[in-house]
Amino acid sequence: MGKSKARRFRRPSFSPAGQMQPPPPPPEKEADGEAEQGGSPAAELLEKLQHPSADMREYACASISKLMQQKQAIPAFLQRDVVRCLGPMLLDQSLAVRETAAGALRNLSACGGFDVCDDMVTKDVMTPLVALLKECSASLDGSEASPTQNKDTSKNCVEDIANEAVNVLWNVCECNSKAVAIFNKEECLDAVLKCLKKFPTNIDLAVSVAYCLQAVTEDNPELLSSFNASAHQVLESVMLSSDSSMEHVLLRTLVAGTLCNIKDTIPSGSQAGTVNAILKACSESLAIDAGETIIQMNEAEVQRLKLSAEAETEENIGDGDNSVLNEDDGMEEMPKENVKIKNDLSDLLPPNKWELKQATALLLAQQTALEIIVNMSCSEDPSDDEWEELSSSDESDVFMENSYSEGNGKLTSPLCLSAEVHTALLNNLIPKKILEKTAYPNSVAVDVCASNLSWKPLIRKLNMVQCRALTCLHSILLVADVDCLGGTSALQSLAQHLSELIFSQPEFPKNTEFLEAITSALRALLQTMASKDVTQCITPEQLMTLCEAGIHNSNVAVRVNVASILGIAGSVLAKVEYTAETIKMIGKFLLEVVTKDSSLVVVGEALDALFDVFADGKEAEKAAVQIKLLSTLKAFQPVFKMRMRKEGKGQYRPDQLCVLDNVKMNLRRFITYQESLERKK
Repeated sequence: MGKSKARRFRRPSFSPAGQMQPPPPPPEKEADGEAEQGGSPAAELLEKLQHPSADMREYACASISKLMQQKQAIPAFLQRDVVRCLGPMLLDQSLAVRETAAGALRNLSACGGFDVCDDMVTKDVMTPLVALLKECSASLDGSEASPTQNKDTSKNCVEDIANEAVNVLWNVCECNSKAVAIFNKEECLDAVLKCLKKFPTNIDLAVSVAYCLQAVTEDNPELLSSFNASAHQVLESVMLSSDSSMEHVLLRTLVAGTLCNIKDTIPSGSQAGTVNAILKACSESLAIDAGETIIQMNEAEVQRLKLSAEAETEENIGDGDNSVLNEDDGMEEMPKENVKIKNDLSDLLPPNKWELKQATALLLAQQTALEIIVNMSCSEDPSDDEWEELSSSDESDVFMENSYSEGNGKLTSPLCLSAEVHTALLNNLIPKKILEKTAYPNSVAVDVCASNLSWKPLIRKLNMVQCRALTCLHSILLVADVDCLGGTSALQSLAQHLSELIFSQPEFPKNTEFLEAITSALRALLQTMASKDVTQCITPEQLMTLCEAGIHNSNVAVRVNVASILGIAGSVLAKVEYTAETIKMIGKFLLEVVTKDSSLVVVGEALDALFDVFADGKEAEKAAVQIKLLSTLKAFQPVFKMRMRKEGKGQYRPDQLCVLDNVKMNLRRFITYQESLERKK
């Protein structure tokens, strides 16, 4: 699997507070409140961590955890060395303190971002975290007694602590390579796999572990040797589970992602079966109608809350309470206390949000499934803010030079699908399901989410699934055979579908993520159609509307796609009679991009597009004269060289500079070619 950092789609930040019961305020709270008015809340709470009372330490950890959900509060705690203060609390004698301390660190790592996670590793959060995780796994395994006096509740407590610890581990390993190295060195894999074994009875813990495994197995060859037969057996047991809840669908999809990452540990004779198992899990999650699921789950929640309110009313009346509970008020009260932060929620939703939790899990599963398919079906993509692919003239050579080739019987290879992947894609109807997910989300489901504060974050998740599906479609188009996609008629239908996605809305789409995904898919489709001499369905007017909107987008990838689309369309038109006016329009547009765009990557793509459009054909020659192509490029040539000297080394990667050098050389050759044409006239 080839996967760049840019394709490493990161999850949203979550709050662990929804899952933990906040401890009651300790007796000293009232007096402490007066002290806090005159001092720093951060300093006061950190001081309470040293209190001899476990209740007070738990209260301090829970209060810190709550404050960590607010980004503006984090710097004050970091200045007071919160990581080193909370670290010892992970090994406190009280399980409640351990859980709330881990929850506070979880919020810090989730809400603080990359820099904070780096700081946490620098402050040695991994030492107590690894020790805690190993103690938890030993307790779950039954090989060691629980480190607590609360024997009757120790099992559930240990699992809750493990869930918080795994989430901290997941967050820091996603952000910091040193944390991953420590994970390898301390042999944490065994500990997290023991937690994963709890999936039949503790799905929250299992999902957290699955996310963590997906993070630590990515681009981590050192860890591969740890995946022995026993480890494979644990993953296989999850994949073979038949529970149909959305959380289990998410779990199987995440484990499929881990299997994709550790493919090198799979014997060659088992690869076909593993590929099929991975894509089967993806197919199962994509087969579920997310819109209908949201509608059904929302209706179930409304009904449950209504019955709960009625039951509470009857109980109050039975107790002789004369107060009357308004039904609407009763339905609103339950969610109020659970609205913690504006960030999306998933596995951390409170118990009375079961329906929302199921709907969220499904959308996360579908997003993950689409990302897995992208990784299995394409070679390594450069990052989203860089030159994604090269011009059609040099594309194959550079892909062979720069892509991550699996080779040697592995699962994928550059610009082609292995037989195993190809067969599994077709057997599991993956192309059809990807296409279905590219449609706009169910409008009724969107309205349901928009009318409920708790459900509103799902709108973004619905849109995210659509964008991932378009990205997936882009990858499939680059590597799949046309017959596999349904032949010429299917390509034309797909072109019509993509055009409708862009132009059917009352206003032109402005969402950058959607524009990047749709232009990538359209670019790949037009490229495929051009290579097969299939008539292109997008009109010149639509083409220019798209490009006018896209070229002013702040996202470099969108602008690169726009330039490439113009190059592909123009090169096709150059072979058709009476198209000089359209080619002239395309040429003028590309010249403007070349001379005005702030990114050399976009400039390079636009130059390559010009080379393609004006490479050959009488119509192109006419248009070139009318837009003064030769004189404009000759004037721009020294400017391009100067920009490469000034901006190149500081802003672009070595491989990008290599490509730009190639463009510079082709520019010189193209100018020579255009001069020869002029001499012939």
